[in-house]
Amino acid sequence: MSPALVALLSAFGLVLAVELPDKTLVATLVLTTRFRAWPVFAGVCAAFALQCVIAVAFGSVLTLLPDLVVSLLVAGMFGIGAVMLLREGFSEADEAGSDASRTGPQLSFLRSALTSFGVLFAAEWGDASQLATAGLAARLGNPVAVGVGAFVALVSVAGLAVFIGAKIRDRIRPKLIQRVAGFVFAGFALFAVAQLAF
Repeated sequence: MSPALVALLSAFGLVLAVELPDKTLVATLVLTTRFRAWPVFAGVCAAFALQCVIAVAFGSVLTLLPDLVVSLLVAGMFGIGAVMLLREGFSEADEAGSDASRTGPQLSFLRSALTSFGVLFAAEWGDASQLATAGLAARLGNPVAVGVGAFVALVSVAGLAVFIGAKIRDRIRPKLIQRVAGFVFAGFALFAVAQLAF
């Protein structure tokens, strides 16, 4: 398997696992209950594209640093992601929006898309998926493949939220997926630290 395909599949799998139970899914669901589906989907996809470019650029800058510094930074990013996911995965708070069933006025496509873009762009700053994308770009050295994999995973989650809606919450236990993703992040952090010894 080519390194580019490995990078793409790694980014896709990791970001998909992180984002399924995340606030991104819930935010997209809530936006879809308030606005038409296509403007929401267009807005969130644009936000994801910009966030992936930012994350990959940050990860690419990391490759210019010495290997020791890169390993420490990657371990730190995955460690932070693990803490965030495990904290949310073991919290008792329910993320289901109590007012998600109310629908708002029909706004223009552009206004709905811009609102969706703003909400998701802000929600993704410092998110576990952004940290994962930056870390993978630094570690795998293939920023384009990592960016594409992360973007496709984010768009897949948005598509699920927009088109399947509330049904997904009945079939998937979001807290369990968050816990698994948190342990995977912790494993990546430990792997990055272990590489320092070799």
